[in-house]
Amino acid sequence: MKNSPSTVTTRSIYRRAARLLIGLILPIVFLRSAFLVLDSAVPRCSPWRFFGASDTVAVREELTRTFLEAININDVEYGSGIDTIKSSHFVPENFRDLIHDIMLNGQDIKYLAFRTKAVISEMEHRVKKAKWQEYFNWYLASCGVPSGLHCLTLKLAEEYATNAEARRDLFPPQYIYRLANHSFYHVALLTDNVLAASVVISTAVNASKHPEKLVFHVVTDKKAYASMHAWFALNAIPSAVVEVKGLHQYDWPPEMNMLIKDMLEIHHQLWKHKYRSLRIMENLYSEENYHRFHLLSPSATLLLNHLRMYLPELFPDLNKVVLLDDDIIVQHDLLSLWELDLQDNALGAVLDSNGGNYRDYFNFSHRIISAKVDPHSRRWLFGVNIIDLAKWRKTNITHSYHQWLKQNLDAGFALWRPPGVLPPALLAFENYVHYLEPSWQLSGLGYKNPRLEKHKLESAAILHFNGPAKPWLEVAPTEVRNLWYKHVTFSNDHIRKCGVRMAL
Repeated sequence: MKNSPSTVTTRSIYRRAARLLIGLILPIVFLRSAFLVLDSAVPRCSPWRFFGASDTVAVREELTRTFLEAININDVEYGSGIDTIKSSHFVPENFRDLIHDIMLNGQDIKYLAFRTKAVISEMEHRVKKAKWQEYFNWYLASCGVPSGLHCLTLKLAEEYATNAEARRDLFPPQYIYRLANHSFYHVALLTDNVLAASVVISTAVNASKHPEKLVFHVVTDKKAYASMHAWFALNAIPSAVVEVKGLHQYDWPPEMNMLIKDMLEIHHQLWKHKYRSLRIMENLYSEENYHRFHLLSPSATLLLNHLRMYLPELFPDLNKVVLLDDDIIVQHDLLSLWELDLQDNALGAVLDSNGGNYRDYFNFSHRIISAKVDPHSRRWLFGVNIIDLAKWRKTNITHSYHQWLKQNLDAGFALWRPPGVLPPALLAFENYVHYLEPSWQLSGLGYKNPRLEKHKLESAAILHFNGPAKPWLEVAPTEVRNLWYKHVTFSNDHIRKCGVRMAL
């Protein structure tokens, strides 16, 4: 489906920006106008002049005192908020209407102050509501699948069904041994996005000094398997080996299937719980709640995202693997990452460049978290990771992951805030993480208004578009989209016919 129905239009963004600007300047305009209007427009015999006809200073002092009083207290007699405006038969359209209403009804300065406060409160409420709706629409649009990508998936599935060439083996029989040979560099990619997988693999091959040593293991679901296989069959990479395997092709024992089923069910329950809390918080329109919008993303419950915690089972014949997300671009050779000494750890990861720590993820007011988790620990990221599968198999990492999921379930989902695989993964990998150099990954490129610093973009080994605005979506900034789209093969017939093109 297209993103356009849900995308915030340029006109609506301008309207909301105007509302925000009005909300910021109105309090100043109101106070300034109050002094001018009351000083010049009120007759000399009016009761507004308390200390004589020419005592302007007294009027200003009285007006200032009354406005300060309106700010600091919630007056029952006059009211002081949105309800005052909504319950009134007359809603002032501007400040002159407000003054006219006060003079016509013979009201005093105190009424003016509280009436003004109510008008400003209503305006602030409207600005917050408009900003909340803008963010909501933006996040909602990020959940869609562009029509070009949807078309590409369908066209490739059709090719797989009708074209024998699209069903052929992806590499010659003599290369089969490479799939489990430890002298090759094994790269794992778990995704159902055909175009994203092609960008990851093509950029990794182009950046490598020895692409013939690379073996890519693409794991996808049954729905996307035909399209994924057809793409790499029709667009072969001669210098590297690419294996595409669907989840339906794994022959796991029943207990393993049940373990994954239970894990996914807990994540679904967590997502539902957090989503209900988002609906409850919706009418508060607070910027503090904007982080809750990530609940709208389907990735929180996507099986392929969670299967990264089962890599030893996915690749039983491998001892080491580089794990890449599908929303990245590879700019430097992965060879040095492969040869990195993890110092007896199971995982190599980059720390969050935004400086986030565990307090952003975990609820330290809960006794389980406060007793077992260090609040000053820095969180690391997925995106690009080197994983020692042999070491992982000797630990209880996967078991610990499941234990944390069950504890969170028993605690009413109160142990951590965001849903998804990362919070329990941070806890399960505790004491088994080797921190990589920050230059290995530049993250945060998929968030609203990312910082695009040229020297960082050029020096980073991996550009990671983590966040809602993936580079293949229309909601992503044009500069971000073009960073990614320049690696797409637009000469490909299927891409051209499906209308996939650079951002303008």
